[in-house]
Amino acid sequence: MDKFIPVNEPLIGKREKELINECLDTGWISSEGPFVEKFEHSLSKKIKRKYGIACSSGSAALDLAVASLEIGPDDEVIMPAFTIISCAAAVIKSGAKPVLIDANEKTWNMNIEHVEASITSKTVAIMAVHIYGLPVDMDPLIEIANKYGLYIIEDAAELIGAKYKDKPCGSFGHVSTFSFYPNKQITTGEGGMVFTDDLSISKRCKSLRNLCFQEDNRFVHNELGWNYRMTNLQAAMGIAQLEKLDSTVNKKIKIGQYYDKYLSDVKQIELPLKETDYAENIYWVFGILINPKIDSAKNIISKLRKLKVGTRPFFYPMHKQPVLKKMGIFNKNYFPVSEKLYEQGLYLPSGLTLKEEDIKIVSQKLKMII
Repeated sequence: MDKFIPVNEPLIGKREKELINECLDTGWISSEGPFVEKFEHSLSKKIKRKYGIACSSGSAALDLAVASLEIGPDDEVIMPAFTIISCAAAVIKSGAKPVLIDANEKTWNMNIEHVEASITSKTVAIMAVHIYGLPVDMDPLIEIANKYGLYIIEDAAELIGAKYKDKPCGSFGHVSTFSFYPNKQITTGEGGMVFTDDLSISKRCKSLRNLCFQEDNRFVHNELGWNYRMTNLQAAMGIAQLEKLDSTVNKKIKIGQYYDKYLSDVKQIELPLKETDYAENIYWVFGILINPKIDSAKNIISKLRKLKVGTRPFFYPMHKQPVLKKMGIFNKNYFPVSEKLYEQGLYLPSGLTLKEEDIKIVSQKLKMII
């Protein structure tokens, strides 16, 4: 009988259990344990940043990133239309307005060519979100940001361990963020981290994640923050995962290569770019686009599920989100590439426990229905 192949399954080993058991044995299970600072320091060093601030999720990291730059009402932040809602939510909750940019048809990232025309006197930042396996083309984006004196917020949640022109993703923003959800290259179950080279931003993030307690008068608050702390248990797991990050990224790339091997002859689908002139695809997930003349992504997802293959749809564009439409935030309501990606896109099982035989089976079942 065929087994169900899930869209993702994390790879947890003996080292993770060893460090988590150390937390249990010593009683250090809260956010005050020693592994939190060790994880922050080790990962910051890995991606060549001065400061890392661990927190409870990737969404929390985005909230902290936006708040640390004191972005607020009457400000605008340029960001992709094709991304997860956490990005827009962090901007909206600050009181600022997200200004959307359509996706690039080939890389699926924000189309850099459209950014400069969207800058106004209210623009304070550009949020670059690396999508699915390839980074945003950062050099021209940094050039635009420098020209207009704008912050760059880099959401590198999906590209932990990836590089842009041999520099680590997560090293480009005034503030950058990671997520450690179970489908990421490093997982802590739930968790995230903010990175910066600015000491004042680092201090502000640490305060905001800890309810803005004051050292000299703990329960007197001059500002509202969040309880976005990471526990010692989570950090212990993160340290173990970080120790094998390079091999994890290599596994991701190998999964992509196997899919390319078994699906490159299928004319009815478009495969992701293997590389650009600035980066290699690390295939955080292996996304495909279905020829609309054949079927919709929604139908393919349903058919594959019946064949015991887990998948996920592509991101639903921000300008189409019902909750954001009700708020009347966006002036422009048509971003054709982002809409096409959602309508035609899905990603196949991409977890670290996959073997070549699993990928072969998934590919065969996909070929059966298109």
